[in-house]
Amino acid sequence: MKIETDPLDAAARAGWLYYAAGMTQDQIAQAMGISRQRAQRLVSRAMAEGLIRVRLEHPLGSCLALEARLKERFGLVECRVAPTIGDTPTRAIAPAAATLFESVLARPEPQVIGVGTGRALTAMAAELQAVPCDRHRLVSLIGNIAEDGSASRFDVILRLAAKLGAPHYPMTTPVISDSVEERDAFLALAPVRSVRTLGEQATAIFLGVGQMSDDAPLYMDGFISRSELAEVQAQGAVGEVAGRMFDEDGTYLRSHIHDRMTSVPVVPGLPRLAVGIAAGRSKVVPIRAALRGRILNAIVTDEETAGALLS
Repeated sequence: MKIETDPLDAAARAGWLYYAAGMTQDQIAQAMGISRQRAQRLVSRAMAEGLIRVRLEHPLGSCLALEARLKERFGLVECRVAPTIGDTPTRAIAPAAATLFESVLARPEPQVIGVGTGRALTAMAAELQAVPCDRHRLVSLIGNIAEDGSASRFDVILRLAAKLGAPHYPMTTPVISDSVEERDAFLALAPVRSVRTLGEQATAIFLGVGQMSDDAPLYMDGFISRSELAEVQAQGAVGEVAGRMFDEDGTYLRSHIHDRMTSVPVVPGLPRLAVGIAAGRSKVVPIRAALRGRILNAIVTDEETAGALLS
């Protein structure tokens, strides 16, 4: 077989032969007319470039046990615990989050799926199968415009829509407005009102969970200043979902920052799936608080984080 001239085509073929056809690297080399070392490099590149995605279909007993304990402890509707992968928790939980998202897509009745933003949801979107699913609607629960007018780097809804071909409704507002008056002006716009109304009707929501320590995503991504971070920390803020901050009991804080937010509030205790997707040491306190306050009734995390939540 003649090797493709496009290096990614060659990597994709080698990856397919290795993971799908079950060939050894020697067999791949022979099939593609290349050296064994070249075949090995192509298989490695297929994984590194994200051309091959591996999902564990058999649930590990230790993960299942943690899921059962978390469900019992926090009264969860859904819980998925993935094996921990070193210092890359987002990579570990993305396939599990995608599987849960796909279970919502499989519902026969039309769904309104609300989504937040962030690194974890971006990783989840990358793991989803590209299957047309136009009976459901996707809606942003938080603004996707940064302070300088640029699109958020971690806006998820466009990535999801590109894979699923579903009608989608982005929140074309800043995450945090400069003033209450500016926020009110944005919320008065008819398209923004329509998106927020649809977000309030979501039958399932998927959210990242942000910490409010000194490396808080809201601060690191430039949405709040260092002095504003210190201010909400002094008020007891430990976490946030869709930009809205809460204390260790999962009670939302009232502040001038919240008064300038355009996001749809995630109302605690509603009878719909509310999934938090997060893992890592910095996420333990905010996840626990969000579960205590019933802001979230489902979680996707990894073994290490699950153990810390239960300790």
